[in-house]
Amino acid sequence: MERWSHLNATEIRALADDCVHCGFCLPACPTYLLWGREADSPRGRIYLMKARLEGRADLSGSFEQHIDACLGCMACVTACPSGVRYDRLIEYTRPEVERTVKRSSGERLYRRLLFALFPYPSRLRPLAAALRIAQRSGIQRLLRSMGCTRLLSPRLAALERLAPPPSARADREPIPPVVPAIGASRQRVGMLLGCVQRVFFPGVNHATARVLSHEGCDVVVPPEQGCCGALMLHAGQIEDARACARRLIDVFERAGLDSTARAGAARIASLDRIVINAAGCGSAMKEYGTLLADDPAYAERARAFASRCVDISELLAELPAQATRHPLNVRVIYQDACHLNHAQGVKQAPRTVLRSIPELTLQEIAEADTCCGSAGVYNLLQPDAASDLRDRKVGNVLRAECDLLVSSNPGCLLQIASGLEAAGRRIPTAHVVEVIDASIRGESSWRL
Repeated sequence: MERWSHLNATEIRALADDCVHCGFCLPACPTYLLWGREADSPRGRIYLMKARLEGRADLSGSFEQHIDACLGCMACVTACPSGVRYDRLIEYTRPEVERTVKRSSGERLYRRLLFALFPYPSRLRPLAAALRIAQRSGIQRLLRSMGCTRLLSPRLAALERLAPPPSARADREPIPPVVPAIGASRQRVGMLLGCVQRVFFPGVNHATARVLSHEGCDVVVPPEQGCCGALMLHAGQIEDARACARRLIDVFERAGLDSTARAGAARIASLDRIVINAAGCGSAMKEYGTLLADDPAYAERARAFASRCVDISELLAELPAQATRHPLNVRVIYQDACHLNHAQGVKQAPRTVLRSIPELTLQEIAEADTCCGSAGVYNLLQPDAASDLRDRKVGNVLRAECDLLVSSNPGCLLQIASGLEAAGRRIPTAHVVEVIDASIRGESSWRL
């Protein structure tokens, strides 16, 4: 049975045997909360994985459905008192499903479309341009009011609902390859642009570069960087994820060496950190050491690369603030992105950063650790479950009352914004770094 070569059957079985079926994971699991089925809980899926290892279950029918239904949010990893590495188990199982299961031709075509589109900014840009035209001309609003979107399949309807608002023209301008620090340089950092982030949320990248510059960081932004492989890794397409990882490592290694000449400053001779502003990307990049552990040409380089990866909120919480924070009199709910909170274990840093803004009030909501249903492309593959989780999250947001909903991941922002629209509530949404940027720039009425 083909598998990740650094995780053989004995090791996988040992990981599965760590589960003592205590049930602490049940209230943390989104699909168990929705359906109450044991097979759609982490311990139930681990039981099925063990059955597969022992030859008592094949990769078809209900097994495939229960594995596909898992969001991969890793809330169970946080909740487990025994330290069960469910993250490793699901990452092992999904490639097996992808290699073995005979999906329908329509399912294969749809999945191929998603993974041929979202990891490639050059392919996303024409779609973004068409969406801007439809939104600004009123065509999208007209089609929705006429009920035309209800004629779409559930998956295509979910794709249409998640269309982001048009970005400002200034935000669509490319970020320079090097953005020098304002004042004394404290760190030399590389910056990931992302795929969906780069095209649909370019303002987040511009805000990230500005904030890092104001905080004394020389920012190196390799324009040739591509996908980090997160979408593929989380969907079980391991070889594609590995290929993306190798290319990204190469790009940032070259950027660290070449940035001296491009910046004209000897101080940018290497990269201290690689800063990421999308939670899903960060969780994948921090695992490059594991992903490429058996590649002799990249194993050590991948470990070194992963050790320098940091979420923007982690870095800002670590660095003593250099730039003045101007007051923002706003009530904010911070929505935990699962791949930051559970997969990376970063929960307090975004809150610490937001609390550094004078007059900002940070509010918590019920079920804050429960997934909003985005989970990479989960909301496009499992739209019904994703919509139920979205509406559950939006209900908790509305009960808390806020002026602004903030998160650390583009998928979460799109998912919750679509839920707020469906609920008829227009609460603005923003990335945490956009709020910091607004405070530093003194934009007190920003986005409100």
